[in-house]
Formats: sequence, C-alpha cells, structure tokens
Amino acid sequence: MSTLGIFHHDYTDLRAGIDDNGQPWFAAADVAKFLGHASAKDMVRSLDDDEKGGRLVPTPGGEQELTVVTEAGLYRAIMLRQTGRMAEAQATAIKAFQRWVTHEVLPSIRRTGSYSAPVQSDDEIVARALQITAARVQALEAKVAEDAPKVLFADSVATSQTAILVGDLAKILKGNGMDIGGTRLFELLRNDGYLIRRQGTDRNMPTQKAMELGLFRVKETAVTHSDGHVTISKTPKVTGKGQAYFVNRYIGQPTRQAVAS
Repeated sequence: MSTLGIFHHDYTDLRAGIDDNGQPWFAAADVAKFLGHASAKDMVRSLDDDEKGGRLVPTPGGEQELTVVTEAGLYRAIMLRQTGRMAEAQATAIKAFQRWVTHEVLPSIRRTGSYSAPVQSDDEIVARALQITAARVQALEAKVAEDAPKVLFADSVATSQTAILVGDLAKILKGNGMDIGGTRLFELLRNDGYLIRRQGTDRNMPTQKAMELGLFRVKETAVTHSDGHVTISKTPKVTGKGQAYFVNRYIGQPTRQAVAS
C-alpha cells in the first residue's frame, strides 16, 4: 500500500505519495482538474502504460485503488497541456500549478518523502478559506463570461426552424474567428464523418450519424430538363441544432489542415 499525502494549492488539493520503490505518484483526477481536463480518463489516455497505473491507498472506508500518474507521467501531462489557446485566467492557473509542482512539491518529496505544509494559525486558516471562496467565485465569473457568446448563439439557433447551406455556416464560423470558407468546410465535414466522402451520387450528403444527431436535413428539388425528363437534386442544409453544434465544436479549435479526400 502506498503512502498518501495531501498537498494544498489555492482552492484545490493534490493527493500524492511515495510507492514501495520510493517513487512519487500523483492522483490522476487531481492532476486532470489542475490542468483543466474534463476528466482523468481524457488525460491518461495520452500517457504511456509506464506513466500511469493504480495504487492502493487508505480511506475511511478501507483501502481503495486510485488511478495515478508517475512523476514521468506528470511531466508528460504538463508538457502535453498547451495553454496558448486557453482563456487567460485558466492558462495562468495552469502555469502556476506547473511551477508549484516543480518548485515545491517534488523537491519536498525528495527531501522528506512527503509534503510538509507550514502550521497555520486560526486566522491564517480563515484567511485561506476566504481566499479559496474568492478564487472560486472569480473562476466561475470568468467561465460565464467566456461562455456567454457561445451560449447566446446556441440559445438563438438551437430551436430555430431555419436550415442554412453549408456555405452560410462557413460564414458564421468565419465571423466567429475561424479561418475557413465553404469548400474547406465541406472537406472538414467529410473528414470528420458528418458528410459522405466517397465519390458518387450521395457525396456530400449527411452521414447516418449526422442525421441521427439532427444536424442536417436534405432538401430535394425536382429539376425538369429540356428533353422533358425530371431528376431530383439533393442539397444538405444545416439545421438550427446543427449550427449550434458545429459552432461549439469548431470555434476556438486550432485551424486544421484538411486532408484531400
């Protein structure tokens, strides 16, 4: 069973310890939270097998297995987490965590085998609690401000009955900061599995997945030719739900080089 310690940082705690071989480990869920991942599963998926694992730790309910990352896994997770495209507040918090781990936590573990926090007076404990509360409020306010444009857009179009052409969706994305046009958007949607890629009469039609998600509808138009025969022209149109979906998916993402299909 591994030795478990709790490292206090701002308004979140980091569980860590030393295994039977004297090697540091860190709770994957806590590291993922510090680095802004949606879940520990998302973070450890990118790590090699020798950079992650499980440790038995004592809890009030008995021993439990905890998903952890090794010291190498921690460094890898930090290096993989790019802050350049994040909101400034989140990027600053992650960089502060990185510095705290490398300048305080790891040196303390190597010196003493644990993290030694200074003894705090009652006044210091109250001050820290107030600081934690203020930090949480500030983080929530920043998140609300960051998400506001996206939420407003989603509310305005998600229930809309008006479906638009893919080219018009490209204009919306471009107006929200994505460098893309109609041709490139068709290619992106094909590569991401929303439109059919194969050559044929159904090329650029919505895939089964996209239709099941309600992202498109297909407009059919009867075309009468000069010799009198009639054919059906099909055009994919993006529903209101689809418009909100693709804005949420693509806005803020790095510009991607589409692969020729």
